[in-house]
Amino acid sequence: MKAEADAPVEQSANYLGRLSRVIEAIDRVAFNRAIGLISAAWKEGRQIIVFGNGGSALTAEHYITDWNKGIYLSTGRPFHGVCLSENMGLITAYANDLAYEDVFLAQLKPVMKPSDLVIGISGSGNSENVLRAIRYANENGGTTLGITGYDGGKLYTLAAYAICANVRDMQLSEDIHLIFGHMVMQSLCGMAK
Repeated sequence: MKAEADAPVEQSANYLGRLSRVIEAIDRVAFNRAIGLISAAWKEGRQIIVFGNGGSALTAEHYITDWNKGIYLSTGRPFHGVCLSENMGLITAYANDLAYEDVFLAQLKPVMKPSDLVIGISGSGNSENVLRAIRYANENGGTTLGITGYDGGKLYTLAAYAICANVRDMQLSEDIHLIFGHMVMQSLCGMAK
């Protein structure tokens, strides 16, 4: 009975150990550059448009919830964050009438202005709908940031800027993506008005 009870503890320790190693290996220069991109867009009043699929969709929503509310309440300066993953009616309408590969592109076209910051999140870096929207932003004056895991996939080289968890594990990649969002919030909340 005790051996069965100890198994989850060992698994937890293993997971936390692997997460610690991924955190230690983070490219801090790339992460700081990405935080700087978001900070500059915010200070200049540009939109920050974020999207992803599955867990990355929820990460995109988490970013915008934290950033729009927390940064504004801490600094008094509005944060113009938009999440393209949160309107299920619009996503399914575009998926049905166009194609699932265009659900972010179709939403991005009417709202993105040149110089807006467009952030695509993809654990694998190969989500076609994320790639299509990033490609559009690149071709139409947007600044693009890819947030990836694994080896970065196509998104890592397609986006003008990118950060990568650099681990072949979706859950660890998603953990790093959430940590990045919290790093952004604390960095910008700590800035003077």
